[in-house]
Amino acid sequence: MMRPKHLVLAALALAIVQIGFLSWIILARAAVLRDGREILLKVEPVDPRDLLRGDYVRLGYEISRIPVGMVADMPADGTVAAGNIHVRLRREADGYWGAASAKLGGAPEQPAGAEEVDLRGRVAPAWNLGPDATLSVDYGMERFYLPEGEGRPIERDMNVRSFGIVAAVGADGTPQIKALMDGETKLFEEPLY
Repeated sequence: MMRPKHLVLAALALAIVQIGFLSWIILARAAVLRDGREILLKVEPVDPRDLLRGDYVRLGYEISRIPVGMVADMPADGTVAAGNIHVRLRREADGYWGAASAKLGGAPEQPAGAEEVDLRGRVAPAWNLGPDATLSVDYGMERFYLPEGEGRPIERDMNVRSFGIVAAVGADGTPQIKALMDGETKLFEEPLY
């Protein structure tokens, strides 16, 4: 049987570990938002409500559908297992960033150029993909939470005009949404903490 003194020390140690883990998650996200390279992406709306967290805009991106021909190491049989994919984005003439190439698994061997950035995502499994098929990629930034009551009006406006997001990309390719844009106007910005 544990003595009360040992029980208190064990509980205190457990609390410190939990607080440390949560702090690490928050600080890692804040580091990407603070220090990551900013890119601008076009978005496509889906729907705006989460019962637990409030209004949000579900976002889709042009870069979420990667043509098979763009993937450098695409298996010959057209079968892709679920896993990581690194998509190299290049700044386009309109200021938005678009997919230039992709590599399954690890990061590309060649570093990204001055007007390029590598974005890490997860690819869904696919079988028997033909040359005209696309891979579905999830970047972990498909939802943007908004103040209550703001989701539906923004979703309605997204069907009428062009919206985008400013994303910060960490050195390892991890993206975080920094701001929701309506053309040149910044509608909402993510707080650092």
